[in-house]
Amino acid sequence: MSAVYTALSPRRTRLAGIALAATMVLSVLIGGVTASPAHADGATAPTNFWLAQPDGGVLPVNAPDLGSTPPLNQPIVGTTSTPDRGGYWLVASDGGIFTFGDGTFYGSEGGHPLNQPIVGMASTPDGGGYWLVASDGGVFTFGDAGFYGSEGGQPLNQPVVGIAPTPDGRGYWLIASDGGVFTFGDGNFFGSMGGSPLNQPMVGLTATPDGGGYWMFAGDGGVFTFGDAGFYGSTGSIATEPAQRVVSTRSGRGYWVVDQNGTSYGFGDAGNGPPPTQALLLKPITTGDRAALFALQQLGKPYLYGGAGPNAYDCSGLTFSSWASAGVGIARVANDQFQTTGGPVALNALEAGDLVFWGSDPNDPSSVYHVAIYIGADQTIDATNPDAGVEILPVNRQYWQWPMSYGMRP
Repeated sequence: MSAVYTALSPRRTRLAGIALAATMVLSVLIGGVTASPAHADGATAPTNFWLAQPDGGVLPVNAPDLGSTPPLNQPIVGTTSTPDRGGYWLVASDGGIFTFGDGTFYGSEGGHPLNQPIVGMASTPDGGGYWLVASDGGVFTFGDAGFYGSEGGQPLNQPVVGIAPTPDGRGYWLIASDGGVFTFGDGNFFGSMGGSPLNQPMVGLTATPDGGGYWMFAGDGGVFTFGDAGFYGSTGSIATEPAQRVVSTRSGRGYWVVDQNGTSYGFGDAGNGPPPTQALLLKPITTGDRAALFALQQLGKPYLYGGAGPNAYDCSGLTFSSWASAGVGIARVANDQFQTTGGPVALNALEAGDLVFWGSDPNDPSSVYHVAIYIGADQTIDATNPDAGVEILPVNRQYWQWPMSYGMRP
C-alpha cells in the first residue's frame, strides 16, 4: 500500500497539515508488520557487508578486506558503497573522507570550518562523485556531484539526518529526523511526515528506481511510502537492531530493510536473497553489541586450546573474553556457559552477542562441545580449530550437527 498525496507544495518546503493522510500512513505502517505474499515473514538472508566502526575500523563480513582508516580527528558518521560494490567511502563528522577499494577520493571538508557537523553522504549514480550533508541541511559537492541547493542557513524544525540522490544524479532529497523532506534539482516532492507523530525518528530515505517516489524509514524499521513507492512490509516489530538502510530491488517492487549489524529483511520481490553488498556503520547500543564488536575485532587471530586472548582463543575463550570486554562475567567453558549463562533465546530470535551452542545431542545439555557468538545476519564469530583461527561462520553450517535448540543471552 502506498500513501498518495494530492496537496501541492513548493519545493524545499515541508508538508504540514496533511493530518488525514498522515493518520492513514501511521495506522497502516506503524500498526504492525504488513508483509508481502512474496516474503510473508520478512525472513533474513545471509548478507555480505563491510561493518565500519565510529573509530574508523572496518570489518569485512563475507566481503573483501579493503582496509580501515588511520587515527581519526573525529568519529565516522556515514558509509557509502560504490555503485559496483567494489569499494566504499567513510565520512567523519568533520567532513573528512576515507576511500577504499575502487572508491575514488574527490575531496573533503576535513580541516574546513563547518557550521554544523556532517551527518551523511551519498554517491552519484556513476560513482564519479559524492555529496556530503550537514545536520543544518548544508550540502557539499565533490567530483561530478552537482550542487542544486541546500537548507544551510534556513531554520529547521529538526536536524537533517540524510541525503538521497535522484536516479539520474541531477537532484537530491534531504530528510530530517521528524520526516520532513526537502527537494532539489529534479527531485520531486511526493510528501513527508513533517509534523506527524512518530514512534522513532527517521534515519533515511531511498528513491524508487524511476524516481517517481521514495521510501522513508525510521530507526525502528518502520517504512513510510510516497509517490509510486509501494509498501511491502517493515521491521517495526521484528528487528532488534536499528535500521540503517532500505535497499530497493531493481524493479522497485520490493526492498530490503538492513539493520546496522548487517541483518537484512526482504519484502516484496526481494524474496529470500541478500541485498547488494553494503557498507554499514555499527554504533554499539546494547551490551550484546559491545560483546559482538569485540569478537569481530579478533578476526584472524589464531586458535589455541585453552586460549582466552589477547593473542589467541579457543571457542569458549572467545565468548568469555567478548562478554568480559562488555563488563559481564560468564563461565569459562562451553558446557558451563550453556547451563549457567543468562536465559534461553530461540534461534530465530537471536540478537548480537547471544551465544550459540552445538552438542552431540540437542536435548542433552551435557553434550555441548562448541560455542560461538552471534553477530547478526545469521552469522557467528567462532574460534573453531588451529587451521581456521577466529572466523565468521553461519549458524546453520554444512557438515555440522544442528545447534542446540536454543541460545543463551548473558
